[in-house]
Amino acid sequence: MAWSRRYEEAEPQRVNRWLAQNGVCSRREAETLITKGLVMIDGERVDDPGRKIASGQTLTVEADSGPPPLTIMFHKPIGIVSAQPEPGETPAARLLTRKALIGESDVIPGRDDRLAPVGRLDKDSRGLLILSQDGVVAKAVIGPTSELEKEYLVRVTGALGDKKLNRLRHGLSLDGRQLKPAKVTIVEPQQLRFVLREGRNRQIRRMCELLDLTVVDLMRIRVGPLTLNGLPEGRWRPLTAAERSALVSAPS
Repeated sequence: MAWSRRYEEAEPQRVNRWLAQNGVCSRREAETLITKGLVMIDGERVDDPGRKIASGQTLTVEADSGPPPLTIMFHKPIGIVSAQPEPGETPAARLLTRKALIGESDVIPGRDDRLAPVGRLDKDSRGLLILSQDGVVAKAVIGPTSELEKEYLVRVTGALGDKKLNRLRHGLSLDGRQLKPAKVTIVEPQQLRFVLREGRNRQIRRMCELLDLTVVDLMRIRVGPLTLNGLPEGRWRPLTAAERSALVSAPS
């Protein structure tokens, strides 16, 4: 399916940059589409990768005949690793079978399909795990400039109080670096809701440890506009085109 949009900004902009901003593809992928003759401005084919689009012009990208990169949502159980298993461990990709599929998919991932975790969940955590071949999706979720929200339900042991909540929200450092402000609220006794805009290694567990809290259950329930709704534990489904667009164009 072709993608088409009118450019309304005052200053001209490079075509590849504007396509990346709109979540259509990465800049490098845009250059490939231009080389294939699939990009047009007001019906005229774009041949120069450095071409700019001006206000009032319409950019159209014809559908590429190649298969789109695969991105899937998986409800990871405890005990499953996101990637690179140690001996005896089970990686998430091994559970992406036809039997575990929710809905329909033209592709059932196999050993040759390299699906990288986009924001890992450690072995002892559960919930929403995104695995993808799509560089644009990866950049939107875990790129160096990404501030996409990730939401977690976390059960802890240890005394809770306003002072600890305030420090969890802002005031902690890991590895010598200040953490970004977080949204942390009490859902019920000993259960917290965390909304983060970063993803340091085992961040929530380490934040809690600094305040003498022990995490006994950690579940990721949302990544940007994507939620676990309707996806049972141990099951997976491919990302739809609309979900991909919402994910890569979500405001930071």
